[in-house]
Parts: sequence; structure tokens; C-alpha cells
Amino acid sequence: MDYRKHFEAALSRLEAERRYRVFVDIERDPARFPHAKRHLSTGAIEEVIVWCSNDYLGMGLHPEVIAAMCEAAARHGVGAGGTRNIAGTNHPLVALEAELADLHAKEGALVFTSGWISNLAAIATIGSLLPNCLILSDAFNHNSMIEGIKRSGARKQIFRHNDLGHLEELLKAAPRDAPKLIVFESLYSMHGDIAPIGKIADLAERYDAMTYLDEVHAVGLYGPRGGGIAERDGVMQRIDVIEGTLAKGFGALGGYVAADSAVIDAVRSYAASFIFTTALPPAIAAAAKTAVRLLKDREDLRALHQRQALLTEHALSAAGLPVMANPSHIVPVLVGDAERCKKATDMLLDRHGIYIQPINYPTVARGSERLRITPTPLHTDAHIAHLVEALVDVWKSLKLPLAPANVVTFRREKEDARCTFPDFKKAAE
Repeated sequence: MDYRKHFEAALSRLEAERRYRVFVDIERDPARFPHAKRHLSTGAIEEVIVWCSNDYLGMGLHPEVIAAMCEAAARHGVGAGGTRNIAGTNHPLVALEAELADLHAKEGALVFTSGWISNLAAIATIGSLLPNCLILSDAFNHNSMIEGIKRSGARKQIFRHNDLGHLEELLKAAPRDAPKLIVFESLYSMHGDIAPIGKIADLAERYDAMTYLDEVHAVGLYGPRGGGIAERDGVMQRIDVIEGTLAKGFGALGGYVAADSAVIDAVRSYAASFIFTTALPPAIAAAAKTAVRLLKDREDLRALHQRQALLTEHALSAAGLPVMANPSHIVPVLVGDAERCKKATDMLLDRHGIYIQPINYPTVARGSERLRITPTPLHTDAHIAHLVEALVDVWKSLKLPLAPANVVTFRREKEDARCTFPDFKKAAE
């Protein structure tokens, strides 16, 4: 049998649907981010500006975070030396878990090698340990959450995205004495919309359900100490399990859950993907702990991040580009076609030195393909002006649809006293 042809056929299908992913080989520069070097297959190197990084605050490039990693590597070595059960429970990792428990005001926290694994392991374990559990999942939940639900073996029902009425219908129809777990995200990263966390907590209390909240795209970025949207909204204590990542707002690597000590101990003791996986190395744990600690006192950095995100959204909208307005730091620009979405990002990279990845199916629904722009505090007003000019050029070159004339929606009032807005309209002329 020709096994190779099956894999080639699978890849051909992706290419035909314009869903084949091409990696861009970049080299970040801590001193010059968002500027980076792009390594071409020819051996040539070009400078690019990164506009799609999930290192939302640039903490992966922070000198104290880098120093913490270097010091820990020199002191403890590179690897963890084993699973958590076999020599891998290093002291920096234990200290990191204490820092995370404090961040979310929970009794305990447990660190995993990635946010994907933390969702998979925690949801699967919690769902499997609750007898006859019903898991109620938001329709837009991340793949890692969906896989965790599947692995749990629990019964599941999907409620329409952020639809409190539909969620209540499902809760009301469920047996009162049956365990129920509501699984949802605080901030949905491809759309930028935010869950009504407090109202979901109200429903959970009314119908005796447990709550599991993914704060992956919000930790470090929102709340007085960077605890996420739940902290910002003053409802963190009403959520049973909070899951987060160390790889986005905190700029390092790994995922975690924070909860009651019994929940944490149960996941630690039963989750196979935790038990049989090598622990996070001490150098990464030390770097992550430093980032978490620093961001507890950096409301100024969070404010600057919001300012640059708002300014980017305002500037692109003012230039007539179809920004998908939302109340978060994510700035999606609608293209609506997979092939043209890929062409747009190729043109941005090759013609303007701007790196943005196309977002196509299955990450988003067909017909809603988009560019997902993630401004950071390190993107200057000049960077934003350059982005606007480049996108307008690409939109005109590819004859992509602009936003309807005279219809520009902002996620906050543009007169926000914290922000000033340069005039970017000339880019569209």
C-alpha cells in the first residue's frame, strides 16, 4: 500500500480550501520588539513588524523576566528532570503555583506544560469525577475545552454563545440533584467579545452548578492585579475553577488552574496528562513567576495596552476598514474569504514588512475569515500609522470590501479622556 499518498491527499485538500498553514520563521529582538527578523528560505533576512503576537504585554522580552530565567537555568539546570511525581517538582515551580493561587485568591493552583493541556486535563478530570455530570459548554469554547469535555465522558449540552436565556433553559431542564459544570471563556480571542461572568455565576448559584472559567486571553491584562476579567468585574471569588496560561499576557510558557484545594488535589491525583508529563523546567517557572509578580503592580502597563488597542481600532475604522468592533484588546478585521485573506497577509508581509497571520476555518466559521491584530504597549503611534497605510493599500489592491460609508463603530467613546487620537483618515484618501 502507498501510505504516503493518503497524507499527500489530506494536505492537498487543505491547500484547495486555502487552509494550508505556512509558518513564518521570525527572530524576536528583545531590544526592538515589535520589530523582528524574518528568515527566508533563500537565506536572506528581512525586517518585519509583528502585529499578531499573543505576548500581549511584551513580558517575554522584559529584562527582569529574562534575568530570572537565566539565573534559574544556571542554578537548577535546563530541564525539570522528570514528571512531578518523579523528581520534577522543582522549587521554582512550587513558588509559581503559590504566586498563581494568590493572583486568583484561591486555595491552590496547579501548573501544566501548556494552556491546552491544562484545559484538557482539568475539565476531563472534574467531569469524570462528578457522577452523572452534565457539562454545559459555550458554543465558542476553545478546542482544548472541547477535547477536555470529550475526554471526561460526561454528558454535554452546548448553549448559544453568551446566551444567558439558553443557558438557563438547559439548567432548568436538568435534574436539580445532578452535578452540573458550566464551562466558558472570559474573553473569546478570535472575536474579542467578553462573557457576562457575573450573570453566569448568578445562574450557577441559582441552579447549583459548578463554574469553570478560561481566562487565557485575559490574565495579566485585566483587573487591578492582572487576575483577568473576573477580577476586573469583581466576581473572581464566585468562580469555582479559573484556568489561565503563562504564554500570553505573562510572556512565558505553560498553563494552570486555580481553585479550592480539594479540586486542585483531585486534578493532581487523577489527571493522566499531568501525572505522566515531564514538569515545567525551573527556568521557565522562575521567569513566569517573575512576570506574574511584576504585573500585579503594573496597572500603568495595562492602561497603555488598552490605549494602543483602542487607538489601533479607531485608526483602522476611521480609514474605512471593516473592523469587527468589540470591548477587548483584540482588533479583528473582516475579510470574509479564505483565499483573499491569505493573499492579504502575504501582501502585508512581502510589500510592507508587516506580519499578521490569516485566520481561517476551522478557527473561525467559513465566510468570516479575518486578520487578527494584537496591539501591544510596545507598538507606537507611528507603528499604527504604518499599519493603517499598509492595510488600506492591500484593501485597494485586492479590491476587498470596506466598511459601509459613514458607519464606524468604536468599542468605547473616542473622547475617552485617557486617549488622544492622531488623524489617520488621510491614509484612505
